[in-house]
Amino acid sequence: MTAKTREYKEISRSQADEAIELLPDERNILLWKGLIKGPQESPYEGHIFELGIKVPDSYPLAPPAVHFVTKIFHPNVHFKTGEICLDILKTSWSPAWTLQAVCRAVLALLSAPAPDSPLNCDAGNLLRAQDMRGYSSMARMYAVEHAKACS
Repeated sequence: MTAKTREYKEISRSQADEAIELLPDERNILLWKGLIKGPQESPYEGHIFELGIKVPDSYPLAPPAVHFVTKIFHPNVHFKTGEICLDILKTSWSPAWTLQAVCRAVLALLSAPAPDSPLNCDAGNLLRAQDMRGYSSMARMYAVEHAKACS
């Protein structure tokens, strides 16, 4: 059994994390959709964001390519491409990580943005200037406009 098939079976058995839903493409086990709920006490709370996940043939030795499909205002997410600046998706990848764990790390990034390595300079500048009100209102506005509201 390949690592990809094993992970699919594990996720199918236990979708224990209510904040994360992982759905494989019916025709290609290497393509997944991740649905994550915005963390509580963040400007993303109350909204669901879609991630596109592409698992390489060399997984779990190489990280998946993960990007936001839903437009989001966040310093570590490129506004146009949805690219995520997250060390575990680049230099700090470990075969011990799972797709579920990657989604948890993205949720943690939503709760604690890193403005010193921005892909979205506008969001990074607001946070570096300690303008939490401006950042939160922009992030919330984009969430309302682009993300699906939780029911």
